[in-house]
Amino acid sequence: MLIAMLKNLFAAALAIALLTGCNATFTNLTPKQQVRSPDGLYPVEVSLNTRRDTIRWDTMDPKIVVGEKSYPMRQTKLMKNRWEGLVPVPPGTNIVYYNYRFDFLYNDFGGPKRDNMVSDTYRLLILEE
Repeated sequence: MLIAMLKNLFAAALAIALLTGCNATFTNLTPKQQVRSPDGLYPVEVSLNTRRDTIRWDTMDPKIVVGEKSYPMRQTKLMKNRWEGLVPVPPGTNIVYYNYRFDFLYNDFGGPKRDNMVSDTYRLLILEE
């Protein structure tokens, strides 16, 4: 009886590990608040880590998503898994909610397929001097 229970527990743990093993971990490297910029542009940066080894990293198309608009990001020099970009914030707006979206190709049977990963939503507070 105990051996059967342990086998079931191990099978459940293995299934959970397999299902969560390809999830992405986004690390937002952006300060939560920034002083208002004269040009209205605010730098954001993110790190992406994943165990998903079928991703074609050279096809990554990262974006910063603010509401219905998206803004391109570029890969940080000398780093494979970090990207940076600028978020425009109009005068009079003090809080901006944004997330990161990464579109990419991954290797699959029958050829490459499209997929994406989306981060949690982050908040940027704009401070007046």
